[in-house]
Amino acid sequence: MKLVVQSLLIIGCLILFNCKEEQTSKALSEDTIAYVDEPHSFAKPNEAAITHLDLEISVDFDRSVISGTATYTIDNKNSETLVLDSKFLSIKEAKADGVKTSFKLGEHHEQLGQALGIDIKPTTRTVSITYETTSQTEALQWLSPQQTADKTNPFLFTQGQAILTRTWIPIQDSPQLRITYNAKVKVPPGLMAVMSAENPKERIKDGLYSFNMAQPISPYLMALAVGDFDYKAVSSRTGVYAEPSLLDKVQNEFSDMEKMVAAAEALYGTYAWDQFDVIVLPPSFPFGGMENPRLTFATPTVVAGDKSLTSLIAHELAHSWSGNLVTNATWNDFWLNEGFTVYFEMRIMEALYGKDRANMLALISRQDLEEELEGFKNNPEATMLKLDLEGKNPDDGMNSIAYDKGYLFLRTLEETVGRDRFDNFLKNYFTTHAFKTMTTERFVNYLNEHLLEPNAINFNTNEWIYNSGIPENQSIIRSDKFSAVEGLLETFIKTNAIDAEITQDWTPQEWVHFIRNFPIEMTIEQFAALDNTFNLTNSTNSYIAMVWYEQSVKHNYRGNDIDNTITEFLNRVGRRWYVSTIFKAFKNADRVDEALEIYKKSRSNYHSVTVNTIDAMLGYSE
Repeated sequence: MKLVVQSLLIIGCLILFNCKEEQTSKALSEDTIAYVDEPHSFAKPNEAAITHLDLEISVDFDRSVISGTATYTIDNKNSETLVLDSKFLSIKEAKADGVKTSFKLGEHHEQLGQALGIDIKPTTRTVSITYETTSQTEALQWLSPQQTADKTNPFLFTQGQAILTRTWIPIQDSPQLRITYNAKVKVPPGLMAVMSAENPKERIKDGLYSFNMAQPISPYLMALAVGDFDYKAVSSRTGVYAEPSLLDKVQNEFSDMEKMVAAAEALYGTYAWDQFDVIVLPPSFPFGGMENPRLTFATPTVVAGDKSLTSLIAHELAHSWSGNLVTNATWNDFWLNEGFTVYFEMRIMEALYGKDRANMLALISRQDLEEELEGFKNNPEATMLKLDLEGKNPDDGMNSIAYDKGYLFLRTLEETVGRDRFDNFLKNYFTTHAFKTMTTERFVNYLNEHLLEPNAINFNTNEWIYNSGIPENQSIIRSDKFSAVEGLLETFIKTNAIDAEITQDWTPQEWVHFIRNFPIEMTIEQFAALDNTFNLTNSTNSYIAMVWYEQSVKHNYRGNDIDNTITEFLNRVGRRWYVSTIFKAFKNADRVDEALEIYKKSRSNYHSVTVNTIDAMLGYSE
């Protein structure tokens, strides 16, 4: 009704008072609020919003600096200031429609950086910023040749999620902003550069690369990698980048990529990004994977040699719908990205590898959730799906609640309404909101209007989303294979004997379940027996190794030179999940001094995302 009245007033104004065109435009813009309040950005996109970026930069490995110019096309609603986010950047010059203009950096905020205000005119349509990164830039990790697989050339990669893109590009760093971009990137001759865009398949001799991202993406999905790597196709629309010594191994490991894309399309509609490639980065990359559109960044820890950890690739592919296509509007709505993606990942894995494997993955997800809930028992509001992260680092919300409670909510919903109905609903949801952002509140309305109310289904949606903990009506996940694992573990604890033949065909998920469930009374002798039989301390599967090291620290098992092996692992691997799990085990076992000795040596190998987590965990300060 309010909008009707406002519209009539505007029409009346035109008829009776012959309002000027610009006044009418201003009134309309004030009545049409396109963007919600964003606690993690200084930008004011309802006044002036960026829509396209032309980026021209040079990558200088000698100085560890990116420098260049970012030129933005803006949707200007008669504003005289464009506000961008900037953190640890050296701003050299600003131009509005090609003419030099003044700019001002606001007071520095520890998490958010600084507001960058550029003076513009109500008619301004383009703004250019010339800038350099600095030694404090958090998104970038500059690696020496020794920190790469082939140890011949340096390497650079970016990590923008959640609010780190502002540390290598001045930008309106909110997920609800979507932009297209073109880029020209100059790198040392002989190296290759790739971005979250259309990418080269071969190296360019002079090191000048051009990129185009035609589909609008959120700023946290801007990504760049530069190094000594090559490309190998898996199919006409999928392929891998990796350092030369790893390329064949990586291509073989990810050879099911095309099958994954086809399975995903069969579930929820056409893949919207043309190409799905993966680049395997050096081991300091802080995440398992990052779903940068067209080019997923991945950790080498998933290259196990037997495709056993490739559910991560299914997860990052699923983000091409949930996260990249339909994006959380703010980081308070992060579960909309990750809960949906875990659900979609499980459906892809079920379609390709069967329900048993999917249920094992789902049960591990459920165990992760239980551990997270225990960790938040004194902070129950952190277990809500819809978060309030104002004044906090959005990274605080990137935990098992968003991923695994979000998944459990959607799985329970699917079981309540029926899989066919739920699949039709999700497919329409992705199609209807493609290349748009979504708040939790808008999703709840859409869910009610398009699934629950038409089918007369009662579901406690608000309890799942806005209350702490897990409601009683939750999906019960079962796995016969995990039941067999539990039986074998129980027998081993009682008899100290284990039949190695039974474990011959175990998946990593079965091993993880076995090791994770070691009882507190597990003896050092029992650890030694398992290690002597299966050589778990030297496992080549990074996931199995990680949980074995965690349990070994908890139980103070020190056989088979495991202390040195753990130290080497923590120096070599920078994946935050693995690193934080092991350091947390040290802390809980009152072995912080040991942890700090290892960390002082390994810290320089980690990305800032991992460093910030472990610094806080161990109380470390330089």
